[in-house]
Amino acid sequence: MKMKRRFEPWTVLQRAAAAAGLAVLLTACGGNTSQVESFTPTRLIAFGDEASAFAAGGQKYAVNDAANGCRALPIWTQAVADGYGFGFAECPVGTGAQKAVSRAAAGATVASMAGQVAAQADLGPGDLVTVLLGANDVKALYAESLTPGTRARAALVADARSRGVTLGQQVNVVTDRGARVLLATVPDLGLSPYGVAQGAAGAALLTELGRALNDGLRVTMVNDGRKIGLVLADELVQAASSNPGSLSLVNATAAACSAALPACTTTTLVAGADASTWLWADDTWFAHGGHKQLGSLALTRARNNPF
Repeated sequence: MKMKRRFEPWTVLQRAAAAAGLAVLLTACGGNTSQVESFTPTRLIAFGDEASAFAAGGQKYAVNDAANGCRALPIWTQAVADGYGFGFAECPVGTGAQKAVSRAAAGATVASMAGQVAAQADLGPGDLVTVLLGANDVKALYAESLTPGTRARAALVADARSRGVTLGQQVNVVTDRGARVLLATVPDLGLSPYGVAQGAAGAALLTELGRALNDGLRVTMVNDGRKIGLVLADELVQAASSNPGSLSLVNATAAACSAALPACTTTTLVAGADASTWLWADDTWFAHGGHKQLGSLALTRARNNPF
């Protein structure tokens, strides 16, 4: 005698719940790339070092366009601002009020961010904040390793990680005030012209220091997907180094500039260099080729992240 299969009411509910869960999973995996809630910033604030800073007259710590001014060959923060129609006072868009503010400064380190944040006392929910710091920290720790009798390698790496933790804590201060953050990891300086010039052992230490700083940052920031969009500048450099053509680059190992930044322009490049197809401007900082790639990654993250 065959037993009839019973279908309880809760089974139907379970099936409905399972179907809804599958839809959510597909959305999370890319089945639907729309944001949960569209975020349209009313202002952009840039915190950072030379990679995000302007010098006098709108000059950038990259390759400056000698003929077309500061709006040409934009740095990565300009690319993000341009995506929303914003301009910086140092390099304005039009003649009206500018909706992008740069607190970034040459020589800034992780320890500088607290002061940059404090200077922007009105941070709030309408702000999109960019953060890129750590290159000057990595270089300072590496320079310490070159002096006999200083701290051991393990101590320097631990210090780099601690600085990443400090940076993550400051990023959390920003998000606690309601702002959204585009956070770039420190680029892999072991693959920079500066790193290459240090030899294999020196380059490896620079890479290790940068990795430790980024690790400290990533384990500290509160990244629940709603507050922070992570932009992997370290992996960008690694990809460019292994296959520059895949990123429309021609050179990812040499410096394009013959003049010191920020005085470098399209008229002071080394023979054969091109600001748009070379990754590096000098031994540490990006040319437009690097900024273009980083800016594109950041703007895509800002538009697709479920802020």
